[in-house]
Amino acid sequence: MFNDHHSQASIRRVAIIGSGVAGLSLGLQLQDSGVAVTLFEKSRGPGGRLASKRPDKDAGQGDSVDMGAQFFTLRNPRFRSLIDRWAGTDAYAEWSARLRYQSASGDWEPFRQATRYVGVPRMTAISRGLAAHLTVQNNVRVERLAAVASGWRVVDTASVDRGEFDAVVLTLPPAQSRDLLLASDRPELAGQLAGDVAEMHPCWAVAAYFSEPLGLDYDGFQARLPALQWAGNDSSKPGRQADGEWWVLHGQPGWSAEHRDDQPEDAAAALLADFRAATGITQAPADTLIHRWLYAKSSRQSRQGHHWFADDRLAVIGDWLTGGRVEGAFDSAQSLFDHWLATGVIESGPEQVT
Repeated sequence: MFNDHHSQASIRRVAIIGSGVAGLSLGLQLQDSGVAVTLFEKSRGPGGRLASKRPDKDAGQGDSVDMGAQFFTLRNPRFRSLIDRWAGTDAYAEWSARLRYQSASGDWEPFRQATRYVGVPRMTAISRGLAAHLTVQNNVRVERLAAVASGWRVVDTASVDRGEFDAVVLTLPPAQSRDLLLASDRPELAGQLAGDVAEMHPCWAVAAYFSEPLGLDYDGFQARLPALQWAGNDSSKPGRQADGEWWVLHGQPGWSAEHRDDQPEDAAAALLADFRAATGITQAPADTLIHRWLYAKSSRQSRQGHHWFADDRLAVIGDWLTGGRVEGAFDSAQSLFDHWLATGVIESGPEQVT
C-alpha cells in the first residue's frame, strides 16, 4: 500500500473508470480545480443510467427510447448549476407527467407533487453534454490497475497501458468495482464492498411501441404486480418524436433477480402481461426493445457517499452509495470532491492543467 503521509496535494492526475453522472460530475469539478482528468468508458458513449436505445429504421418510431432512468430531480442547486453550465439549459426540460402508484390496498393514488426533469431529446443529452468538456476514452474496458511508485497505471483488456495516474476513482456498480480491485491485488478493499454487492438487484427493461396512442389518462405508474414495477409513456416526454407511443416497462427487483437468466423474449412477455393487466390495453405492441440491467437497484440504501482508500489513492463512488437516483450519483461525486478539498488531497482553483 501507499503511505498517506506524503503530500496529498500531489494528486494532479486522476483516472475515472466509468462515465455516468457520478464520473462526469466528479471529472468536471476536478478539472475546474486544476486536476488533469481522463475518463475510461467501456461503451461507445457516456451515459450510465441515462441510457437510451435506438429503435429500428422505422422513422415513425422516433430516434430513441429511454431504457434506464426515467426522470431525475434537481433538488441540489449544485447539481442544477453543473448541468446548466456544462450541458446547457436546453439539454433538459420539465416532464409534467401524470403519474400514479398502486397502494398496498391495490388502489391507485397520484404521485406526490414534485418537479421532474428529462433530457431532451433523450436522457443521454445530459451525459453527452457533460462529457463534451472532458477527456473520455470510449470503448475501453479496464482490466486492472497496476501499482507504481507514484500511483497507478491503467491497463485495459487488450493489455494496453492507458497511462499513469496519481489516483483512480471507480464509478462502476459494486460487483464490478470489487472485481477490478481484486484484479488489482487489493482483496482487502474488495472485501469492503461485499455488503453493497449483495444488495444490488438486476432489472429487466422492455420498451414497447404502439403504433396508435393508447388513450390512457396517465403517463406512468408504479405497480404492485408479480413482474412489473414501473411503466412510463416515453412519448409523453418533451422533445420526443414518435408517431405512436413508446412505453418503457421495468421489472420488480425480486422478480428480475429470480428471472435473471430467462430468455429476453420470455421476460418481455411477462412484463407485457402485467402491463395489460394494469391498463386493460389489449393492443399488441408493433415493436419491442429488451434490455437486462445486471446491476440496477440497491436495497441497501447506503448514505455513506463514497469510499476513499487514502493509503492506496483509490476511491469508489456511485448512486448506490447515496440511496440511488440520478441525483444521488452527483451527490456521491460531490461528497468525494468535498472530502478531498477538506483534507487537502486536492487544491481548489480555476487553473487548468495542460
